[in-house]
Amino acid sequence: MADAHNAFVTRVEIEGAAEGPLSGATVAVKDNISTEGVRTTCGSEMLADYVPPYDATVVSRLTDAGATIVGKTNMDEFGMGTTTETSAFGATANPVDEERVPGGSSGGSAAAVAAGEADYALGSDTGGSVRCPAAFCGVVGIKPTYGLVSRYGLVAYANSLEQIGPLAPTVEGAAELLDVIAGPDEHDATTHNAGASSDYAAAATGDVDGLTIGVPTELVEGADDEVRRVFEGALDAYRDAGAEVEDVSLPSVEYGVAAYYVIAMSEASSNLARFDGVRYGESGGFEGNWNESFAETRAENLGDEVKRRILLGTYALSAGYHDKYYEQAQEARAWVRQDFGEAFADVDVLATPTMPVLPPKLGESVDDPLQMYLMDANTVPVNLANLPAISVPAGESDEGLPVGLQLVGPKFGEETIIDAAALLG
Repeated sequence: MADAHNAFVTRVEIEGAAEGPLSGATVAVKDNISTEGVRTTCGSEMLADYVPPYDATVVSRLTDAGATIVGKTNMDEFGMGTTTETSAFGATANPVDEERVPGGSSGGSAAAVAAGEADYALGSDTGGSVRCPAAFCGVVGIKPTYGLVSRYGLVAYANSLEQIGPLAPTVEGAAELLDVIAGPDEHDATTHNAGASSDYAAAATGDVDGLTIGVPTELVEGADDEVRRVFEGALDAYRDAGAEVEDVSLPSVEYGVAAYYVIAMSEASSNLARFDGVRYGESGGFEGNWNESFAETRAENLGDEVKRRILLGTYALSAGYHDKYYEQAQEARAWVRQDFGEAFADVDVLATPTMPVLPPKLGESVDDPLQMYLMDANTVPVNLANLPAISVPAGESDEGLPVGLQLVGPKFGEETIIDAAALLG
């Protein structure tokens, strides 16, 4: 089957159980989620030939539910990017406009759903990597509360931030997928019982009468004019349906991007140390000095963005700088959590544009890392606070490009944000 958008790294057909809630449905799986006997590259030359010996918990739950897995999707290398252009297997194109990026790092998953190449998809979200491509491709993406979905079998980037989440054409579809993958797992001690008996799909009613929606002014002011126009139109739809909309303030989010990248890069520098050509990855040979072999392997098989984040993370953790950067970032993270907690004392959900910009054209942002990092301003605070969020299509720009609305809920408040999002999608 042709892949016009380069959404897939590997095509497969893994059939699930004969009966189940996802019987007959096709699911694409991001290529950093382990699949037994099927290569899992993380979008990197380093793992171009890596074949896991086991399935991730979410993959087992998909097949037990009757789903057919149709491929492993393209992604920014090791999840490091916002455009799916850092993949060693080439950039993915946005099905809405093939000259534009699909978002990242789960761009292949969102593109596969938007193009109709899969009914559903799984992505992973460390700082917006499910919600960003959902917004850019005009589909629905859910970032669950930390601990709701097992991370067993997810190749780690930043353990304290990331969660596996569903992408689908509709809110109900994403909720159906979340019903299947959520719940405790003996292989992941961070999982929680919260999802064990929930029925997320049943929550997708769109009944928002009496709901209080808070709009963090700090996360709206910097958005493009077209994004703000569509966002304001979506808020009007909520008002018309009986919701109350009020402004709130989250002063800590000014430091969200900086804190997020210090923490994420620090965790990445530790997690990616295993890709040394001995434990994992392409070997640099076994002759001579091990340090030279290690360096050669990483120089040849890791991309520029991954190297940049490893270097910055190692620097932030180094002697003399740990207190100056990493500890400060953790203090900022605690402030972000506190701000969200105070906001949820007064409102039921928070609403922001998912992304402050429209999808950039391919090649526009990959050479400007700082600009790429700043695109995450609205999504990373949610990961710092370990809260649930959903991106749902809110409308289109004058150019016909999708704009996403992000709804954020309190911890394990997935049913509330799914219900509210269903009004739009």
